[in-house]
Amino acid sequence: MSPIRPRQYALGVALLTLTPLFGALPASAAEPAAAPATAPAPAPAPATVEEQRLERAVPQEILRRSGFDAVAEDFGETLGGARSYAAGERAVVRHGSRLWRRAVERAQGRGPAGGDLSRDDDRPLYWARLGMTRELRQWQAPFGLSDAARAKLLDRLERSSRGQDTIRFPAATATAAGKDKGVKRVLVTGFDPFTLDRDIRISNPSGATALALDGTVVRTADGPARIETAVFPVRWQDFADGTVERTLRPHLPHLDLFTTVSQGRVGRIDVERFNGAWRGGFPDNENVSRKETVPVGDPASQPQWTTTTLPYREIVAAGTGRFPVYDNTSVTEIPAGATAPVVRPDGPTTGSTARAGGGGDYLSNEIAYRATLLRDRLGLSELPGGHVHTPVLQFGAGNTTEVTDPEFVRNRLDIVAQVRAIVRVAAEARQGPPADR
Repeated sequence: MSPIRPRQYALGVALLTLTPLFGALPASAAEPAAAPATAPAPAPAPATVEEQRLERAVPQEILRRSGFDAVAEDFGETLGGARSYAAGERAVVRHGSRLWRRAVERAQGRGPAGGDLSRDDDRPLYWARLGMTRELRQWQAPFGLSDAARAKLLDRLERSSRGQDTIRFPAATATAAGKDKGVKRVLVTGFDPFTLDRDIRISNPSGATALALDGTVVRTADGPARIETAVFPVRWQDFADGTVERTLRPHLPHLDLFTTVSQGRVGRIDVERFNGAWRGGFPDNENVSRKETVPVGDPASQPQWTTTTLPYREIVAAGTGRFPVYDNTSVTEIPAGATAPVVRPDGPTTGSTARAGGGGDYLSNEIAYRATLLRDRLGLSELPGGHVHTPVLQFGAGNTTEVTDPEFVRNRLDIVAQVRAIVRVAAEARQGPPADR
């Protein structure tokens, strides 16, 4: 999901570190063990830029045609009955988790469709969540809710409604040789829709992929592989607050494979070879810009570049679907001793400063950078992991107003199926030292 420079493209979908390596997480990233100290209750916060878009006709149509139009109202009614912080927190986690499960089940063909919108659509989850966060942001709690306490509840709602706190893998099975021969463990991440002021109808195929694959099993030549997924926001501040590392850190040491996924270029899929430590400033879903080095813990040891350990040769060679797949090695760098950025089609040179990874300089590049940096800082250099950019999800020719059309649905289904096939190829590829990949 990246304005991918120097070329002009669209965006798109999603991993990790130890606290001593990255530094302590900010308070907003911590689990609330108990109710924070109360303070005089401030006035409810106004709706955010993202939440304000809810009032437009398109989000309301998407919610109505998927049966998700009552989600926020039901949550608000439950919140209205909460008479303590603990009761409010229980309501937040219950309704947030329920929303994630409902979206996953709808995408995977279980339960009622709720309307005529295609089941594979990721947008009902996005817009329903925003309705819930708006309800929570404007909740007038009877016990006096401080800004800090409300922020913690919002954090719990974000995590529970994105699948970030329900990643569950089967336990490892040790053999006499000491190696696990059980089910492989694969983690895949996606993103919310974005650039909604350009076209509020936008869907993100990486988010749709996360919903379609969560909890599923793919068959490989070496046995089954269980896939767990999560979705991340398109907001610079959440990434600076450590949402990626916090979500993935507990799982990375136990995985057999991970890939972050986002929407990238028109008509093609890219396995991004290099990720850069630079934010290029493109506005996020709150219309906030950041142009700076990617902020991580222990910046003194922060590298300018990280690399994929996905089996890109096998992925590119395999027939995974209708979109061509490329091993993308291009980056933008400032060479050592220079001051101006240049494009390097074959990857970064020694001592250079990052200005764009293969996936650009937006949050798709950043999630790939953070995930692979965490992998390296945890000493997991042989764990296959990296970033896959999907094609831009396009509407049918001539459709400039309708929220869906047959070609739009077919494109999304084809992208999801091809990412699933890429995961299968990666999971069964022979794994060796990084240089062999």
